[in-house]
Amino acid sequence: MKIEKIEKSKHKQERILVYLEGGDLLRITQSELLHFGLYAGLDIDGETVVELQRLGKRSETRVRAANMVSARPLSRKELSRKLYDKGASSEDAEAAADWLEEIGALDDAAYAAMLVRHYSAMGYGEGKLREELYRRGVPRELWGGAIAEAPEAQSILTKVIAQKTKGKALDEKNRRKLCDLLLRRGFLWRDVKAAMNRLGETIEDGED
Repeated sequence: MKIEKIEKSKHKQERILVYLEGGDLLRITQSELLHFGLYAGLDIDGETVVELQRLGKRSETRVRAANMVSARPLSRKELSRKLYDKGASSEDAEAAADWLEEIGALDDAAYAAMLVRHYSAMGYGEGKLREELYRRGVPRELWGGAIAEAPEAQSILTKVIAQKTKGKALDEKNRRKLCDLLLRRGFLWRDVKAAMNRLGETIEDGED
């Protein structure tokens, strides 16, 4: 099968279009072009066509994966899922994730630590941290190490309560509302109670 024309895609910078006689089209990258020494007029057999198709898809998946993690941090599980949703095979998605891990562009432990820092700074407790780590696909074995680096619950609670009360005493209704908010943010009741009492907003055991 003869190659009639080779040109760069106008829509995807990394893509090379290889036009074959009979109207078939191969979508590959520069890597396959150089590796196989392709040029217009070259005759290639059916096995080579199939291999070029396979390698082209794998290379494009790598490029897409690299673009995804450069745009925003992702866990390995999130990346693989997004690649699969974009049409990549599970094998190519996992291979791309392996490659990015090897070059240090994909790191679940670093991602977990970043999530913990982010949500702690936003005023959320351990329950919320665990919820986000789960939602983002971070492996459970990495949760403990990441959460251990979070500020103490009382430190975060003090800041959140100060922001919400602005130094003013709360009536019973607003005190309950604030407690409910803190619980929704993932803090334990015992920590909420201790922080509220310490800041002068007395909470009784029966107010949970």
